[in-house]
Amino acid sequence: MTDAPDAFPPNSPLVAQVLPSPNHGPRLGVPRPDMLLLHYTGMESSEEAVDWLRSPERQVSAHYVVLENGRILQLVPEARRAWHAGASFWAGATDINSHSIGIEIANPGHDFGYPPFPAIQVEAVIALSKDILSRQPIPPDRVLAHSDVAPMRKNDPGEKFPWEALHRFGVGHLVEEVPPSDGRFFMRGEHGQPVEALQAMLAFYGYGVPVSGTFCETTEAVVRAFQRHFRRARVDGIADVSTLATLYSLCAARPAAEGDGPAGAPESA
Repeated sequence: MTDAPDAFPPNSPLVAQVLPSPNHGPRLGVPRPDMLLLHYTGMESSEEAVDWLRSPERQVSAHYVVLENGRILQLVPEARRAWHAGASFWAGATDINSHSIGIEIANPGHDFGYPPFPAIQVEAVIALSKDILSRQPIPPDRVLAHSDVAPMRKNDPGEKFPWEALHRFGVGHLVEEVPPSDGRFFMRGEHGQPVEALQAMLAFYGYGVPVSGTFCETTEAVVRAFQRHFRRARVDGIADVSTLATLYSLCAARPAAEGDGPAGAPESA
């Protein structure tokens, strides 16, 4: 149970209602969040999702929920560590909850038809994200999908989420997708230096992938996660020419950061 009071003032003026969740604690070893993580709720109704995120028995939460109609709820203060990421990894960090602010976007997800995100909801996500970024030291390339940090377990917010709309308003890091075409590709079971180079680029960007030269199950999951966020025209876990070219462009255009380098590591189960 949290040692912080249940009632708290909202961090953002965009919040329509504070509905406190008991599922949070202190950030561990991180003075302020340096990552923004986007999810979808993955439940048949937003009401069910909000109840789930506030249930002490479920032991999960998020800082914000953005409903289909654009209404924004806050469940956990930004200063606190919400429990939204689970077992995850990014750029050497394994306690993503301590590093991040989590936004749950109400959408039933892949298990329940995965409808498009309404424009009014996307506009609210953009406005909330911009407000958070105005207050928190979060670089563009650390605005991420849940699937980016947990590719073996998660696929949200998924390939229908319009990352390009956020990028137009200065939220996140993105490059133009290279359209899929015929040509050389790499897939599970292949070995060699080109696979190692692919893994090294993914690890450089932050993904938890072994740089082994073997296109393993983890590599396939990471490629699929990369495609869901950055090359959404085809999500199949196969590193084709389009995927490789988009990844290269993304790494080349990445905002400079001190200490950049390969950070690959297997994700915890």
